[in-house]
Amino acid sequence: MSMKKRLRALCATGAVVAALTVTQPLPAGATSTAPAAFTHPGVLVSKPQLDFVRGKVLAGEQPWKGAYDQMMASSSASLTRTPKPREIVECGSSSNPNYGCTDERQDAVAAYTQALAWYITRDERHAKKAIELMDAWSATIKDHTNSNAPLQTGWAGSTWPRAAEIIKYTYTGGWTDSGRFATMLRNVYLPEVINGAPSKNGNWEMIMTEAALGISVHLEDKASYDKAVAKFRGRLPAYVYLRSDGAQPAYPPGSSIDTTAELVNYWQGQSAFSWDGLSQETCRDFGHTGWGLAAATHIAETARIQGQDLYPEAKDRLRHALGFHAKLENGGAVPSTLCGGAVNKGLGRITEVGYNALRNRMGIGMTETGTYTLSHRPSATDNYFVAWETLTHADNPE
Repeated sequence: MSMKKRLRALCATGAVVAALTVTQPLPAGATSTAPAAFTHPGVLVSKPQLDFVRGKVLAGEQPWKGAYDQMMASSSASLTRTPKPREIVECGSSSNPNYGCTDERQDAVAAYTQALAWYITRDERHAKKAIELMDAWSATIKDHTNSNAPLQTGWAGSTWPRAAEIIKYTYTGGWTDSGRFATMLRNVYLPEVINGAPSKNGNWEMIMTEAALGISVHLEDKASYDKAVAKFRGRLPAYVYLRSDGAQPAYPPGSSIDTTAELVNYWQGQSAFSWDGLSQETCRDFGHTGWGLAAATHIAETARIQGQDLYPEAKDRLRHALGFHAKLENGGAVPSTLCGGAVNKGLGRITEVGYNALRNRMGIGMTETGTYTLSHRPSATDNYFVAWETLTHADNPE
């Protein structure tokens, strides 16, 4: 047994604490601590961002008005929607069995949709519907079970705090059971996602970390916030490769993977590391890769709102990963040494947040990502955890 595996075995018994924590060195001036005071609303979208969106929609400007109209025409925005909570949500691989998995994800997205609709329209019926959805689940759910439980918890747990932040901090009509909802996040969701999934495909840990960060902001839990940021800093170099990393990508921190052969297997059999932006899941499919990249940009966006800007240290991995996959989606030739010369496309509409942050705020040239993003507007919802991002983040300077 290798030394790393011996340490992991000890960690599993509690004999070694944080022995294998791996993080990137902090850039000059960066902080490793949670904010002294959390910003609310502050999960993925801030009040200045929401005000920008509202102004554009009310003025009828594009692409925001078109994105808003698409959102309002969706079932998630329906005022007759009935929540479908379950005490135990059981989700196996690929959500089979599916006992409440789809219902939970869709109700979480619907709560966020209703919260956005409330903020833009000021029609309190939407705020009350968001509250109805959140209250129904907080009064019912006790656990997630089966093999997909961590990922399912991450999907829903990424979205619930966005809705809760908007309602709690902008709706003055009152939310009686907001404390019960916070307790649900702390007791049902946070324990399932806070420690990540080191040996799973990287989109799992990115999504779980996004959920942990958003929940930490809503709960104002500084220790969990710091742990989520550290998890992100360790996972990103193990998820997105840069040629400056050397001959191979980083090993996933805390995993049992510690040989080149194991790493190649983990990277879906890809042994040629020749491209900036190659992802651990590129040769699996672009759909799962897109989820991982979406969660990574969501994490950076939430941290930025909280005053801890992770984009400067993450920008090269994010810009190259988005550009590398967008170029292939745009019709670029697949190298013969990449995934056996064939890739499974379908990145999804996941580029708005990263493109806005990197291209518009930071001035980084992102031609391929720009072409892809503009051709896929307005971005809708996939009923997992990516929703309405043309509306919330297109050209948003805030």
